Amino acid sequence: MFIKYLPRTKLNIEKYNACIDNSINSRIYAYSWYLDIVTDDWDALVLGDYTAVMPLPKRKKHGLNYIYLPSWVQQLGVFSRSDIDENLILSFISKIPKKFVLVDYFFNSLNEFNHKKLGKRDNFILRLNTNYELLRKNYSKSRKWSINQAKKANLRIEETEDLQNLIHLFKINKGKELRNSKFDFKILDKLIINLRGQKNSKILEIKNEKSNLIGGAVFLYDNNRITYLFSAIDAEGRNKQVMSYLIDHVIKQNSNSNLIFDFEGSMIPEIASFFKSFGAELETYYWLKKATFIR
Repeated sequence: MFIKYLPRTKLNIEKYNACIDNSINSRIYAYSWYLDIVTDDWDALVLGDYTAVMPLPKRKKHGLNYIYLPSWVQQLGVFSRSDIDENLILSFISKIPKKFVLVDYFFNSLNEFNHKKLGKRDNFILRLNTNYELLRKNYSKSRKWSINQAKKANLRIEETEDLQNLIHLFKINKGKELRNSKFDFKILDKLIINLRGQKNSKILEIKNEKSNLIGGAVFLYDNNRITYLFSAIDAEGRNKQVMSYLIDHVIKQNSNSNLIFDFEGSMIPEIASFFKSFGAELETYYWLKKATFIR
C-alpha cells in the first residue's frame, strides 16, 4: 500500500477529481475546484494511481503548519472507489507529514475508525428514492402543520443568481450572533458564482405577498446529494414557517430520484429536531483533532 503526499501543484487534477467523482462516498466539498475556493491552500495524500485520496486543507501561522477546517466544508476524509476499511484510513492518517503540528479535520460518514482523539458529529440525511407522498408521510405532525400554515401565507419561491440579498438578510438577523467573518461570506459568494457556472447550485428566495424577501437558502447539487449549505430568515419568515415550506419544496421537486438530501448537521438539539422532523435519518461523521508536536 503506497500512499504519497503531493502538494496541490503536483496533483494530477483530472485523476484526482475522477477519484472523487467515482468514489463510493463522494462529497462535493472534496473536488479540487471547491477546495481551491474555500481553503487558503491544500495538498493531498494519494494511494497508488489515485485509487483513493485524502485532501488536506492547510495553513501556516507563526511559522507553524497545520491542517484546518475550512468554512463551508462539512466532510472530507478518505475517498475511494472501493470499500474503505479502518486499516486504510489509519494508513492515510499515518502518512500526514509531521510538519503539521496540529490536525483539525472532519472525516466523512463512511470513514469509520477508532482513534483516541476522535469525536463524533451528527448529520441528517433524507433519501429521495421514493415518491413525494411517501416521503411526506414520514414528516412529523408538527412539520406537516408548519408546511400547511406556510401555504396559507401566499408565499412565493423564486430562483435567483444573486446571493447578496440573502447574505444581507442573514447578517441583519444572525450575523452578530454567529460572528461569521466578512471573509467567510466573500468565500461563499465566490463559491456560488463558480457553482452557478457549473449548474451545481440553486439560490432560492422566499417572498411574502408584498414581494419582500423573508427567507431563502443555497442548495448544492452533485451526482449524489443535494446539500443544504446556507440559509437566512427574518422574524416574519420564522413566523410564517418559510424554511419548512422551502425544504419541502426542494424535496418534492427531487423526489423519485437517486439523490440524498443532506441537511448538513446539526449538534444543536433544536436544529437537529427540525431536520429529523422531515423523516431524516441520523448520519454520523468523525472529527479528528490532535497535536503532533507542542513547542
